[in-house]
Amino acid sequence: MVSMKNTVFKQKIYPFLLAAYRWYLLTPERSLEAAYQAAIKIQGIEEKHFHGNKIDGESTTYSSSVMDYFETDLQKLLKTVQMRLTEFKASQWLANESKQKAAMKVGIEYTSPALILEKLEFIDQVTSKYNNNDIYTYENPNSQPVKAPTDLVNSQSFTPKTPSKSNQNIRKGKANTTGILPRSIFNTITRLQVELDPASEQDVVKNFRQAQKRSIISIRFILLLIIVPLLTHQISKALIVGPLVEHFRNEEKVEIFLNAEMEEEGLLKLQRFEERIKFEALINNAPPLGSAELENKIKEKAEEVKEEFRQESDNAIKNVFADICAVISFTVLLLMSRSSIAVLKEFIDNVVYGLSDSAKAFIIILFTDVFVGFHSPHGWEVLLEGISRHWGLPANRDFIFLFIATFPVILDTIFKYWIFRYLNRISPSAVATYHNMNE
Repeated sequence: MVSMKNTVFKQKIYPFLLAAYRWYLLTPERSLEAAYQAAIKIQGIEEKHFHGNKIDGESTTYSSSVMDYFETDLQKLLKTVQMRLTEFKASQWLANESKQKAAMKVGIEYTSPALILEKLEFIDQVTSKYNNNDIYTYENPNSQPVKAPTDLVNSQSFTPKTPSKSNQNIRKGKANTTGILPRSIFNTITRLQVELDPASEQDVVKNFRQAQKRSIISIRFILLLIIVPLLTHQISKALIVGPLVEHFRNEEKVEIFLNAEMEEEGLLKLQRFEERIKFEALINNAPPLGSAELENKIKEKAEEVKEEFRQESDNAIKNVFADICAVISFTVLLLMSRSSIAVLKEFIDNVVYGLSDSAKAFIIILFTDVFVGFHSPHGWEVLLEGISRHWGLPANRDFIFLFIATFPVILDTIFKYWIFRYLNRISPSAVATYHNMNE
């Protein structure tokens, strides 16, 4: 019976106890590594989004929502560094020679002291910028700026985290709470405190500079979104697509008309030309033209029509490939300018929500009447026919009528849902003004 208990102890209980003891002995290593990895992530944010500077709104043009995005991660990482360094210090204080011998017996090799000091120096250098957050750091006034050792940094890419649901619920709950006194009284008191604060002027100047930077970046980005695709379209059409299309369509056997609609248009031009010649002869009392002379003039006009529609067909083919290049350049510009998109979104929000209620209602009515109003089908028809002609496609009337019958209705439903779901919550007075103006 005793031997059976010993066997069970050796096979099941002893490995578990040994693993737990190894985990306990590795506490300093584990704590320091966790703090070190958190410091690496902080440095990754600084280098990728703040040009190696401190994570601070003063040194960048990010909007307030984007800065909240980064500061949430920063606080989490700094808290991790604080807790793990405290754990490391406590475990190091409890370490003694007997534990080191026990670690050697179970096959644990501690990191060399030089590497530990290197990690601590790196952690201290990264977190020393944020001492205002009361983060525990190992202070070393003589230390120089250091980078993470290349042999210690794990291959990882920083991905910003979205704020947790708990933080969002806290913000929402704070905004929806109802106090004993009206909230406007507290807002007035807060405004008076800000106005009497000696540093309020600096805050106003700082906010103005940030708004100025945001406006400059947004306007520049909008111009880039317009100019870059247009330039790409024209340059690719003139230098790349144009010569290729003209080279492959220079043969005589190439089709002149891309579709039957263009052929009918050419035939109609010839018929009108012939009728015009006869009409001018009758009006001017000129002698009638002979059949041979009339046929020669019609042949000359046919050559002109042929060349005209050949160029139009070539231009339509060029437009297809040039538009593809323009779309690619537009997409690449969007993918490479995510920070500018965030700033542009903040700029648009400030402009739109800064308008008066009557201005908001006017813009909404103008936009909806143009795209989903009573006269909008004519505009959609002209637009679709222009796009078809731009690409050399026949104007399919069935498709155009089906599009006009469905798309404006879907767009109108989206507008109404946006007004009901979002604008009614953000600016109820603008919705009321919109309904009054619409009636």
